[in-house]
Amino acid sequence: MTTFTRRLQKIGSSILVSLPKEWIDANNLDKTNQVEIETNKNSLSITAHHSVKPTKEIEIQYPLSNEESVVANVTGAYLLGYDLIRIKGKTSISIKDRESIRSSLRSLVAIEIIDEDAKTITAQFLLDESAVNPQKILKRMSSIAQGMFIDVLEILQNPKHHVSVEERDSEINRQYFLLVRLIRSAIVDKRLAAIFNLGDMDILDYRLAANIIENAGDTIVSITRTIYSSMAFRSLSVSHLKIIHEYAKDIEEIQTKSVDAFLSNDRTLALNAINLHKKLLKKLSTARINPKAKLTTTDALPFFDLIKQIENYEKSWSDILDLIQPSYK
Repeated sequence: MTTFTRRLQKIGSSILVSLPKEWIDANNLDKTNQVEIETNKNSLSITAHHSVKPTKEIEIQYPLSNEESVVANVTGAYLLGYDLIRIKGKTSISIKDRESIRSSLRSLVAIEIIDEDAKTITAQFLLDESAVNPQKILKRMSSIAQGMFIDVLEILQNPKHHVSVEERDSEINRQYFLLVRLIRSAIVDKRLAAIFNLGDMDILDYRLAANIIENAGDTIVSITRTIYSSMAFRSLSVSHLKIIHEYAKDIEEIQTKSVDAFLSNDRTLALNAINLHKKLLKKLSTARINPKAKLTTTDALPFFDLIKQIENYEKSWSDILDLIQPSYK
């Protein structure tokens, strides 16, 4: 970012300020073009107005150095908002790396390979970012996580009920990467931020909230594996799991109210969720002192480990609540 200083000039009844020539040239503007002006309390933002958004392109040279990963470079380019990502090789791209690139692209939303030969792979982002709603993406991430957790509650009541949560966790990750891309684009493109109706503080909060929900999905995968492992090694009984279910069943309501309060900036709903959170914390604290279960040295560790993981999952939603601004009067 370059900072310029300009002196205000008065011509007739109007106050004028000149724009830096370097900025005009960089954006291919002339006197026939229009610019968008966004005013804030103590600042002014001027954006070059283009009827068609220019395509951001990047070329990744292949092979990379031993310290670099072609997959990490592709993902990084996606998150930085590049629309066209070209991997160009000095030699043929190996079968192993080609499959890794394809796999990484499948883990990202709305990007497809549009051209490919022995030495080159070109992928293009196919979504119009201005038509995407960050609020809906965040809500979708939360809904997927909630569906996964409902299955966990079902397993706790009926251990014979087998579910797979890994694929849904991968979908949370895909939506997370898309949201990070949109948020980063909104930081540098005030026009896009205005379309999303997100201020600077909102953009930061959405980035934090998305990361919290992505981690919550990982926690559910860990909880599920712990349950199945405990059942396989008979370290926890059905009665143990049902007791844990009693502690965990209230989290669904806390999650729903926390995310809805965040998306609507509803402080009243947030306070309701905070009260539910405090009650659950009290129950979980009691569970450590008086777990309502006869525990041996064999089953105590997995029992309290599961309680701790469920507490971590619940904490995700209390962390979301921390992002909601309090009402100052």
